[in-house]
Amino acid sequence: MADTNYDVIIIGSGPGGYVTAIRASQLGLKTAIVEREHLGGICLNWGCIPTKALLRSAEILDHANHAKSYGLTLEGKMTADVKDVVARSRGVSARLNGGVGFLMKKNKIDVIWGEAKLSKPGEVVVDRPSKPAVQPQNPVPKGVKGEGTYTAKHIIVATGARPRALPGIEPDGKLIWTYFEAMKPDFMPKSMVVMGSGAIGIEFASFYCSMGVDVTVVELMPQVMPVEDEEISKIARKALEKRGLKIITEAKVSKVDKGANSITAHVETKDGKVQQITADRLISAVGVQGNIENLGLEVLGVKTDRGCVVIDGYGKTNVPGIYAIGDVAGPPMLAHKAEHEGVVCIEKIAGVPGVHPMDKGKIPGCTYCNPQVASVGLTEAKAKAEGRDIRVGRYSFNANGKAIALGEDNGMIKTIFDKKTGELIGAHMVGAEVTELIQGFVVAMNLETTEEDLMHTIFPHPTLSEMMKESVLDAYGKVLNA
Repeated sequence: MADTNYDVIIIGSGPGGYVTAIRASQLGLKTAIVEREHLGGICLNWGCIPTKALLRSAEILDHANHAKSYGLTLEGKMTADVKDVVARSRGVSARLNGGVGFLMKKNKIDVIWGEAKLSKPGEVVVDRPSKPAVQPQNPVPKGVKGEGTYTAKHIIVATGARPRALPGIEPDGKLIWTYFEAMKPDFMPKSMVVMGSGAIGIEFASFYCSMGVDVTVVELMPQVMPVEDEEISKIARKALEKRGLKIITEAKVSKVDKGANSITAHVETKDGKVQQITADRLISAVGVQGNIENLGLEVLGVKTDRGCVVIDGYGKTNVPGIYAIGDVAGPPMLAHKAEHEGVVCIEKIAGVPGVHPMDKGKIPGCTYCNPQVASVGLTEAKAKAEGRDIRVGRYSFNANGKAIALGEDNGMIKTIFDKKTGELIGAHMVGAEVTELIQGFVVAMNLETTEEDLMHTIFPHPTLSEMMKESVLDAYGKVLNA
């Protein structure tokens, strides 16, 4: 008989699930992972990775169309072949998908193919998936386990999330898209409405704008990218509008009329006025919701709240032996949060000494639109709302030599310090490559770095990173190059 008993079973092989499985194996735990569609989950196959491949194509197209500003001349106009752009993106995902399979074999982790359900504490029943895989070109791998009943002392739910739908404006896969359809268009629309300006919405808006599509973004909140610092958001919005994006804030799509090959969005502003916008397609990017259904959680009494599993700082639910990590365990719904949360969870299970609970205040957020936006910690508004006495530093890209040389001199780095202690409590950026720069401040915050430590750090010249130090200096009236 096949061995069906494990120390740990993880349901879902997204970045949280597969990283947790690897760490569990490293700690000597007999581990299995259950997957119903594709190794790597949404992030690798339909989210983080393939969108960055699309945005890279858009970035190169933008640079090519502005070649003259770099002293270069291209023969003819640079154009994009949508099929080739999408094919490259899918190829990147396929390559990494295979890499996850390799890691499972390397770490002696059993892959169980199918749809999991918690039948009772310590037991998982795996059935054939109730729906076909979103990505059918990934067949069931050879040599993996399938349908059956499996047992484990510890069961970790890592089932991720899916696009949220608004009543009456549900995606249909043809005229109203989610990120699934937006990521693999079979043609390039001439016009588009994007509903929502969070990371998913604004990244797709930026991509399609670069591809020459007439894009209108509708956002319910007063600013684009509502979770970001207001000052950073304003700079980003101005840059996005300069590129041709139309942005309507404090508005909602109240109704959508469908034509044969177009939609008409009824956009209602806060004063009650309604304007109609007709476009080829609409992307619904109004958030995501946890995949908590059909898992048996309610039968076992696992507590949920607003569509997510309730956990403590170590991934524990209210039911012994059942844990949850990643998007299904609530915001922020980010791949790197899921990975770290999974490692914390499994190390706590294994009794690793000195494991710290997840600190959500030190999780960086990155949005890969053009210009990029990145942040960690408190915004200026939140710091003031907490009653903090703060110092704020700012440094503009247009004063940095490397940014000017790159032709990327639009942006700003903003730092927020506690005036009494010198603690860095927030960092916010907009501009070229800030998604790579933000980690410097994340490390600083984790090391409890003060302004003095940062001021004494030597940053290489010429680099974009020099702006990080200048922003710190500005907070204390010591800025040198502005």
